[in-house]
Amino acid sequence: MTQHDRLLIIDFGSQVTQLIARRLRELNVYCEIHPYNRVDDAFLTAFAPKAVILSGGPDSVTREGSPRAPEALWTFGVPVLGICYGQQTMMQQLGGLVEHGHGTAEFGRAFVTPTEARLPLLDGWFEAENGQAENGQAENGQGGREQVWMSHGDHVSRIAPGFQVYGTSPNAPFAITADPARRFYAVQFHPEVHHTPKGAKLYENFIRAAGFRGDWTMGAYRAEAIAKIRAQVGDAKVICGLSGGVDSSVAAVLIHEAIGDQLTCVFVDHGLLRLGEAEQVVTMFRDHYNMPLIHADESALFLGALEGVSDPEVKRKTIGRLFIDVFQKHANEVGGAKFLAQGTLYPDVIESVSFSGGPSVTIKSHHNVGGLPEKMGLKLVEPLRELFKDEVRALGRELGLPASFIGRHPFPGPGLAIRCPGEITTEKLDILRQADAVYIDQIRKHGLYDEIWQAFAAILPMRTVGVMGDGRTYDYALALRAVTSVDGMTADYYPFTHDFLGETATRIINEVKGINRVFYDCTSKPPGTIELE
Repeated sequence: MTQHDRLLIIDFGSQVTQLIARRLRELNVYCEIHPYNRVDDAFLTAFAPKAVILSGGPDSVTREGSPRAPEALWTFGVPVLGICYGQQTMMQQLGGLVEHGHGTAEFGRAFVTPTEARLPLLDGWFEAENGQAENGQAENGQGGREQVWMSHGDHVSRIAPGFQVYGTSPNAPFAITADPARRFYAVQFHPEVHHTPKGAKLYENFIRAAGFRGDWTMGAYRAEAIAKIRAQVGDAKVICGLSGGVDSSVAAVLIHEAIGDQLTCVFVDHGLLRLGEAEQVVTMFRDHYNMPLIHADESALFLGALEGVSDPEVKRKTIGRLFIDVFQKHANEVGGAKFLAQGTLYPDVIESVSFSGGPSVTIKSHHNVGGLPEKMGLKLVEPLRELFKDEVRALGRELGLPASFIGRHPFPGPGLAIRCPGEITTEKLDILRQADAVYIDQIRKHGLYDEIWQAFAAILPMRTVGVMGDGRTYDYALALRAVTSVDGMTADYYPFTHDFLGETATRIINEVKGINRVFYDCTSKPPGTIELE
């Protein structure tokens, strides 16, 4: 993507660094996240960013050997925005001072008040919706305080030479600082999270000051991706792992537009799909899109390998390994395909491998991330690897996929295996399919499907005593999960009414044999993940 204006995000390990990228992508700015320990002077020159953002992080700049930005950054001549830890390392490296503790830690909501100095980065920041100050008009005309989200134990005790203070909070006297001459800006809070309501405005002002054209669109990406696919593949054959989810489906349609019948889709039925899903996928792609499609029923292979397995990481790795084996077999059947296409997304890469060994903590592995075994002999085509989920949906609309299909909730590659905590059995999968279908039917009947990012049922590794009629039951318990999100990196549970939950639980227990108790999961992400495993 070198033809776009590019912004570099140097990652110091914050779990919300990805949200910075999302805010920028929403403003049509192409950006990439790279860990601090892989960004040196040579990298800066090669990447040639138009601006740089320094993320937050869990470390302390007061610790000897703690992460730093490359020294070349300070003379590179582009705008730099430091956030939380990014602010602190900026101050420390440029001659300021950061200290630990002393009662100035802040975690959670705080309010920043402007100083008398004016800064273009803050245009519209402290103004209320009607243009007036929220707490009375301030002398500098910028308005009153603004809510932000703080998460810091250390604090800047002395700003670096050349910097001024533009905003303060009760425990952060240097909440907003800047050196306008060098276009260095620093904030102690996190503008990327939704708890900072006007965070997007700050990013908008920053990229305007940096001179970005806003040239990152899905229309442009479509044309570039098609050209890139053709250049990579040439006249070789490609097989695409088609799951029926939005990601793999958009990837398949995009690649088919690029190379036509050089593409063969392989739909692997691993026995872990939702009710009726195999038939829906085969009908859509074989009949509607007229793509070469192999329907590989490998349920016996997968379920046999998963028998007795309860560890979630072992499940994911087993499924990933078997997917590779199945693709290899069918690659040979289509006359020696040389490429395997996957619907890998940017969050998959970040979450699975802490973005190329960066400082973030690895949360979980993804079955489609991490490359291919050398023995496979196939090279990867991953046209969505730089995109977030909502960008994939926008690309799907650009490609003409039906709105009803683009709006489908995400479904994980490992399928129902990770919605069946503990050991997987055919009985549990059958019960889960039926219960999940009732749950989704309820959501659709109440007109809630499009309000929810993802909803599903999970069968729990426990049986509970119940009473139905005059008889005792000893059946499985079911957990219902529904979340709202923008990109899947963070999520809030959906606030169903008690009436809805009661009605849904009644339907499931009455209609699905083997369930006698239903729970609703009201955990957000973080601290939980969206899927149970």
